[in-house]
Amino acid sequence: MESKKHAGRELVQIAYAKVATGQGECCGSASDVDATALGIGYSKEDLAVAPEGANLGLGCGNPTALAELRPGEVVIDLGSGAGFDAFLCARRVGPTGRVIGIDMTPEMLEKARRSAEKTGATNVDFRQGYIEEVPVAEKTADVVISNCVVNLSPDKPRVLREAFRVLKPGGRLRISDIATRRPLPREVRDDVRALCACLAGCLTLDEYRTFLEKAGFTAIELAVSKSRTVDDLLGSDDPLVREVKKAPHLLAQADNFVSVLVSATRPGAK
Repeated sequence: MESKKHAGRELVQIAYAKVATGQGECCGSASDVDATALGIGYSKEDLAVAPEGANLGLGCGNPTALAELRPGEVVIDLGSGAGFDAFLCARRVGPTGRVIGIDMTPEMLEKARRSAEKTGATNVDFRQGYIEEVPVAEKTADVVISNCVVNLSPDKPRVLREAFRVLKPGGRLRISDIATRRPLPREVRDDVRALCACLAGCLTLDEYRTFLEKAGFTAIELAVSKSRTVDDLLGSDDPLVREVKKAPHLLAQADNFVSVLVSATRPGAK
């Protein structure tokens, strides 16, 4: 089991390194990344203010729109990639706030750090690490966000426990992700071709709620969104998705996948 987890993580890292360096696509990424972003909830203003190259079209929603960010707040972005959401958050929390992006892929971090340097964004900090072992002290963040990344983790309950740990009491969790309405068959979950396509690793909606509750979160809401559907993912020219479409046991689950917006709170007063 552990070897499968490590193999899956390595596959994801290799695939996203190729995305960062322009050598490949992943998770249904599209050639028209601006159109993809607009279709999942970002505004034209978001696209205008984000550094060039930060938007890679990899999200499945816009967690920054749900975060209700205020000046001076600290935000942690789990799986920050090239920094698109992190830079948008940095503008909203202002010079007295701070954004910490966590990503395991060196090529993504290099891309994000170059953008920060070019744009003079001094309130963003991109750190290498796993979202199951967030390199941040406990009770640091007012808000934790993540965009279509939790499904890629080999240990999702631990990710949610880490999000709880790094949040301050009263802190907010806002996640966009792909989930399923019912459990996936084992043959689908074990299919590494579908992992990086954001399909094989999905939690069910019920599992999401259960793991959030066990981590300690309250005020849990899971809203199924039509902002990005499995048809969008399967309609891309992503080489991995092309492989997925060749597999009948994967296509048979197409109606099972949903885009979900997850909101939760770490209880307590700030």
